[in-house]
Amino acid sequence: MTDAGLSAVALNFSPQGLMVLNLILAVVIFGVALDLTVEDFRRVARAPRAVVIGLLAQFLLLPALTWLLVMTLRPAPSLALGMFLVAACPGGNISNFLAHFAGGNAALSVSMSAVSTAAAMVMTPLNFAFWGSLYAPAAPLMQTIALDPVNMASLIAIVLLIPLGLGLLLAHRKPALAARAVKPMKVFSLLVFLVFVLAALAANWQNFINYIGWVIGIVIAHNLIALAGGYGAARAARLPPADARAVSLEIGIQNSGLGLVLIFNFFDGNGGMALIAAAWGIWHLISGLSLAGFWARRPVEARS
Repeated sequence: MTDAGLSAVALNFSPQGLMVLNLILAVVIFGVALDLTVEDFRRVARAPRAVVIGLLAQFLLLPALTWLLVMTLRPAPSLALGMFLVAACPGGNISNFLAHFAGGNAALSVSMSAVSTAAAMVMTPLNFAFWGSLYAPAAPLMQTIALDPVNMASLIAIVLLIPLGLGLLLAHRKPALAARAVKPMKVFSLLVFLVFVLAALAANWQNFINYIGWVIGIVIAHNLIALAGGYGAARAARLPPADARAVSLEIGIQNSGLGLVLIFNFFDGNGGMALIAAAWGIWHLISGLSLAGFWARRPVEARS
């Protein structure tokens, strides 16, 4: 299939669906917060080195690794731009749940998500413009993108800060109730999220069947280098295993929903780019859950 054919693919996507996703993610963060304390965040603030390393991996290492992968695979221009855009996005908020599930440093994960989402107002357009311009075949498709600071601030408040504050408040005021609610909330959050993903997949099933072969190998390789690059960078910087797990999942779980919004706003829903972002949104859940489940069976304390 030509790049023009890929670009013409139309996905079923709506702003209302993204709003539902954000509300679901808010519920996920509330559940994670029930098992955290203010002191967890104070420890992160007193030793911000892990956050800095994680953000460097997010905004410098991942885009550079993506460029190397693009230069190796030489995909169609629209697919390459989709890869660059996903790599330029901040971490996805489901990473906070996965870090918690994996026995990683959930407070570090939440802190990274908040800072990276705020920094995305500058770093996402900058990274996309820089790395996308280095792939000559994509030049005709390149567009200048921008993020609305008000929208980004609203996203941080709705998905992160408000549910985090409510969860921490309940855990502080009613610790016994919070302790009882942690496990049910974890199961409920995961089930609701999976139902949403399956519904989105069903709405685009024909496109999935017709075009998944064009993108799945690229997405799997891209996601693998993100997870491995995050973990490798954290361990190379001598971060403890719990921090390394959080960093790995934060880098491997990208905000592909934001990527889709940008694609529909600035690229007229370019099918090749949208297929990459949508496939990422499905695959990083599979890989993230699998990796988190593996780590959950290997508590940090038991590792050498």
